[in-house]
Amino acid sequence: MKFNAIETALLDWSGDALAIALPENAVELTGELAQLDEKLAGTLKELIEETEFDGKRDSSAVTRVGGGSAVRKLILVGLGKADHLDDWRRGAAAMGRLAKQEKCQTLGVSVPQWNNNPALTVQALVEGIELALHQDTRFKSESDDKGSIVETVDLLELGGQDAAVDKSLKICYGVILARELVAAPANVVNPISMAETAQAMANEYGLELEILEKEECEKLGMGAFLGVAQASALPPKFIHLTYKPQGTPRKKLAIVGKGLTFDSGGLNLKTGGSGIETMKMDMGGAGATFGAAKAIAELKPDVEVHFISAVTENMISGHAMRPGDILTASNGKTIEVNNTDAEGRLTLADALVFADKLGVDAIVDLATLTGACVVALGNTIAGLWSPDDEVANGLMSASDLAGEKFWRMPLEEPYFELMKSLHADMKNTGSRAGGAITAALFLKQFVEKTPWAHLDIAAPVWADKDNGYDSAGATGFGVRTLVNWVMM
Repeated sequence: MKFNAIETALLDWSGDALAIALPENAVELTGELAQLDEKLAGTLKELIEETEFDGKRDSSAVTRVGGGSAVRKLILVGLGKADHLDDWRRGAAAMGRLAKQEKCQTLGVSVPQWNNNPALTVQALVEGIELALHQDTRFKSESDDKGSIVETVDLLELGGQDAAVDKSLKICYGVILARELVAAPANVVNPISMAETAQAMANEYGLELEILEKEECEKLGMGAFLGVAQASALPPKFIHLTYKPQGTPRKKLAIVGKGLTFDSGGLNLKTGGSGIETMKMDMGGAGATFGAAKAIAELKPDVEVHFISAVTENMISGHAMRPGDILTASNGKTIEVNNTDAEGRLTLADALVFADKLGVDAIVDLATLTGACVVALGNTIAGLWSPDDEVANGLMSASDLAGEKFWRMPLEEPYFELMKSLHADMKNTGSRAGGAITAALFLKQFVEKTPWAHLDIAAPVWADKDNGYDSAGATGFGVRTLVNWVMM
């Protein structure tokens, strides 16, 4: 699919489908729209009246244009209240889906500029269409997608924004990498293949790569990570990719992603009712980390970024860690395992200790960490914890621009008492109540000196059905927020 940001006005464009976005209750035909309606013999006015189109969010209408018109189909999409950039992104997604449904190969897009900012308007349009039309059919013998392919998208009256198109596509390709890593089954994406993916990115983009094998992790005292890994027949891989800009970086950052390529729950075995069949997606944090690494390597900001993931499976065997076992993390803190299904925080513990020693300005970890966060915030909102207001505010600004929703949650220090252990420094879980908060407090024990934030993305990494620019399946959630945060 090719995107063209062009000066052509909607009155002069010709092609298969002309898509027009209108805000809520602002569908009166004035100016260019009145001229277009006259040119199309009243078709636009009839479409609005017959469908009672009012511009509300997720509303749309489509009609065929008769006669010898230069436009074959007319698409209307509502922007809702049009008070957020994500309204443009969602509107563009609807345009792309409808154009494909209507078997249109060429699509012209006409929208009002968001906040008089043509670059961000273009970015939202490209992201919305590219991500909405991405389909992952790698594992089907024959695709069941019978729709036509939208080959060309012309962004009308937005000429001179080729750089914005290029930037947007690079970010989208990072999101798509994350989607495809998370969506792939555990017999395809595992610790070995994740290391191979990191090596391929290092080779392609000139990134520095360090992969610590089990023996090297043992020498560093990563007992928490290795405790989780010890039941798997596959070797653990501690992956550290680094992007370094030319010249002196203006800041240094670390992104740490949870990398459980499959989580059986260990001896605290998950059952069908607890979602074991979906646990291929428990490396959603690592997927977003890799996706962000790809986008950052393409965009080349003047920021040094470390991408870290302790990758393993949580399996069952005679070597599995047991409830009651005591593990020692690489900072010397001891952990009594009272639930082997709270394994992600154990792998993150050693990854955070590693990142804390790099001398970076801030660390962000993201993980599909707790069901408690899903209960608290629902299916489309992720949780954010941080003791540092500057880091938290930066991430919230980055997420707002991306349209990825986060809610800042409390680090309620007294709750850590719920994880006190009789025999070790702490347990790996507290009570059921406040489970997402105690998980964040657990992670906080492994960051000594660096400003840090924790993102619990358990729910929004996966969509059960199409929603805006997210198709059913893996969403690539977190990539665009991370990229925005790095680029700030």
